[in-house]
Amino acid sequence: MKPFPLYALALLGLAHFPAHADGAADELPTIGSIHSALKVARPETIPEGSWFTSAELGAISTSGNTTGTSISGKIDARHETADWSNEYIVSGFFKEDEITDDDGERYRTRSAERWTASAKAAYKLMKEGSRAFVLGSHVNDKFGAYTRYTSFAVGHGSQLYNTADKALDVEIGPGYFSGERETGERESGMTVRGAARFRWQVSPSAAFVQTVSVERGTSNVHSIAESALSTKINDTMQMKAAFSARNDTNVPVDKKNLDTQTSLTLVYSF
Repeated sequence: MKPFPLYALALLGLAHFPAHADGAADELPTIGSIHSALKVARPETIPEGSWFTSAELGAISTSGNTTGTSISGKIDARHETADWSNEYIVSGFFKEDEITDDDGERYRTRSAERWTASAKAAYKLMKEGSRAFVLGSHVNDKFGAYTRYTSFAVGHGSQLYNTADKALDVEIGPGYFSGERETGERESGMTVRGAARFRWQVSPSAAFVQTVSVERGTSNVHSIAESALSTKINDTMQMKAAFSARNDTNVPVDKKNLDTQTSLTLVYSF
């Protein structure tokens, strides 16, 4: 199967849209991070040691002919200083289904379980929107192409496009990954990582965010993309609808290259 062109999603938002009122610009951070929370307004002057945090939670429970439960959650904490922008993300997703066997016995089985954690430190350079960063992330995915996937990257990021209601941030740099398959087979090696984040303030109460990251190694291309639309409920609450995709080009014969997830979550920012 050919690799899924996730990087193309990041270009969708570059089409021309009418500009909104000047007030919409205040909803977009002037220093971007591809891992930033969807809706964290940053003041013009950053107080030393400021924190911007968001927590989101979504759940689905079904009963009757189909019985099951799925839960997704995420915490995104960002620490701003005059010189540094640091970010810490923890997220999880699991799905449990009730199955009836040939003897009529019903039992529950876990069909999805993924936990991710990442930490990023970005040093703000003299040019506005330019930064040098170091990033580390780890994924535990019980049913994924890799049951464990750890990566590190360093590089440079810059803001290529910035208007009153739209902004595009990109990053590129070398990295290293270590992965473990369900069979216990281990892989590791150097990578080249590229990432982008496009933000569009659709209206004063709605924002669209497209993120994509690609890690290319000698034997695998690991890609992650998310398209998300958030609408403001009040000053601290938003509703977020998102579609995310994870793709690996080199997977075992019993695994699929592409995993997708559609979610509707409630986001609380503080």
